[in-house]
Amino acid sequence: MARFGYARVSSTDQDLAIQLAKLKAAGCEVIRSEKMSGKSADDRPELATVMQFLREGDELVVVRLDRLGRSTRDVLNLVHEFDQKGAALRILDPELTTGGDVGRIVVTVLGMVAEMERKFILERQRAGIEAAKAAGVYAGKGRPRSMPEEEIRRRHAAGEGPTAIARALQISRRSVYRALKDVASPGTVAPSPKQV
Repeated sequence: MARFGYARVSSTDQDLAIQLAKLKAAGCEVIRSEKMSGKSADDRPELATVMQFLREGDELVVVRLDRLGRSTRDVLNLVHEFDQKGAALRILDPELTTGGDVGRIVVTVLGMVAEMERKFILERQRAGIEAAKAAGVYAGKGRPRSMPEEEIRRRHAAGEGPTAIARALQISRRSVYRALKDVASPGTVAPSPKQV
């Protein structure tokens, strides 16, 4: 019987170290990991590789069920595939295995919870984007928010100080100083961060 570990995080800036340490401590001889979304099992090559090597009596170990997948259908399909191979899924947190009927029922419930949690995350994300759009600060995925430089300059010319401008526009004072520095002509001096 071999024990395979599978670790996953959703984005490249997240760390796999904790999952990898827990899988190693659980006795996994081979551990595969990837930085991919968990919404579909079809797009995860490392998971596919592990699935190819599972044989009768083997176990696939994950730290939490949502590391295996966020879709109840995907999780149940994988559990069915484990059953057909004579293998089992072991989850470390909470500790359970699909080696018995109770484990399969619990995995089904946890899969539904993971999917529901993903839907809540997407709803919160959509609400945040709508609020940012309404406030005029959303520039789209992967693009930085544009700095209201004209407004900063207008307010400064009208006599507002950098701290007041930053507070009114809900930006950092550093951003205010940067915008004012960019337009300072050779004969003028932009305000220093010590000027309030």
